[in-house]
Amino acid sequence: MERQDIYSILFTQQKDFEDEKPNVKRELTKKIISIKSLEMPIIITGVRRCGKSFLLKLIQEELNLEEKEYLYINFNDERFVNFAIEDFQKIIDFMNEQGYKERCVLFIDEIQEVVGWEKWIDRIRTKYPIFITGSNSKLLSKEISTTLTGRSINLGLTPFNFREFLEARKMDIKNWKIDLKKQSTLRNEFKLYLQIGGMPKRVISGQDIIIKELYENILYRDIIERFGKLSKQIKEISVSLLSNPSSLISLRAVSKMTNIKNISTIKSILDSFENSFLFFFITKFGYSIKSQIQNPRKVYCIDNGFLVNLGFRMSEDKGKLLENLVAIELKRRGEEVFYYSGVGECDFILRKGNKIISTIQVCHELNEENKKREINGQVEVLDKFKLKEGLILTRDQEDEFKIGNKKIKVLPVWKWLLEI
Repeated sequence: MERQDIYSILFTQQKDFEDEKPNVKRELTKKIISIKSLEMPIIITGVRRCGKSFLLKLIQEELNLEEKEYLYINFNDERFVNFAIEDFQKIIDFMNEQGYKERCVLFIDEIQEVVGWEKWIDRIRTKYPIFITGSNSKLLSKEISTTLTGRSINLGLTPFNFREFLEARKMDIKNWKIDLKKQSTLRNEFKLYLQIGGMPKRVISGQDIIIKELYENILYRDIIERFGKLSKQIKEISVSLLSNPSSLISLRAVSKMTNIKNISTIKSILDSFENSFLFFFITKFGYSIKSQIQNPRKVYCIDNGFLVNLGFRMSEDKGKLLENLVAIELKRRGEEVFYYSGVGECDFILRKGNKIISTIQVCHELNEENKKREINGQVEVLDKFKLKEGLILTRDQEDEFKIGNKKIKVLPVWKWLLEI
């Protein structure tokens, strides 16, 4: 690219970035600020339009950075379409010529659009504090891991959690634990959150069409573009995943559904869905990696809005929506999660190091038909891993049971989301 063209783009991008006014504080901001002192590039990944650019703005505001103390670069800008690895030096030249501070902070959006970016980052990482965002796990690929091993920190951003959702809707949650009227409002807000999810622009605008457009963008740019002739089968797989969250999925079952005989191709397609951050998977708990790989995985979607708008009859399956929401929150918290299947079943078991530390069962409503099954599944897991307390999350029930020396708490998901 011509030097003057790069300079012009950078100049206008600074003005656009300065004019951004995020209206919702993201909780990940605090964690990022707390680890900034490690002086390594911080890489923030997440599904498209989950708020990564706004997060960079929040970091800039939190650090109280003034003009010339930071530079914002957005490689998703179509004007950068011909940007190549040799052009990176022109960015440094721009900072030097325009009088930017010596330790200028670099905020870089969608850097994966440029081939070879990781080598540039590795070269300049000791000279500048660097924050990078991306919507594709190319940012975490083997090649980049090799280049930046031990020299970068990777964090994931998800759509709004329930607290951020409430802030976006200007809901005051102060003293919610003792204010019954406020609790009633929160129950209604949670019903809405369960259905529309937490994609920032969807929450703020109230327009479902945003979710549909975003889905098409992810599907074509991150997945179909890579596989070309398999677009029909990829769409079939996507609809199946959207219509069956929390269900078990195996490579052979997908192969049979799509008539794609090559199991390696099926695996690559599912990996692409996960790499785009649209879906994620959890494995069955086992004491060996081999047993975990051999068993079917459970699939979840990164936002309930996709399920309700695009999944077949998903808006009517409140139990699956509830479980998907819990799975998203566990992912957001960085928990190491498995599902358990033995005589009974448990939706989520959480591991820390080599030890199972807690169990979570999810059901829309605990009633006479399912109570024995849900509790027995919990007790089996508690006995197996020598735990004293289990948790059942429901839409709006609260209770506590004693089963022998075991205690099982029943808690509404909305309370669980706000209390931790």
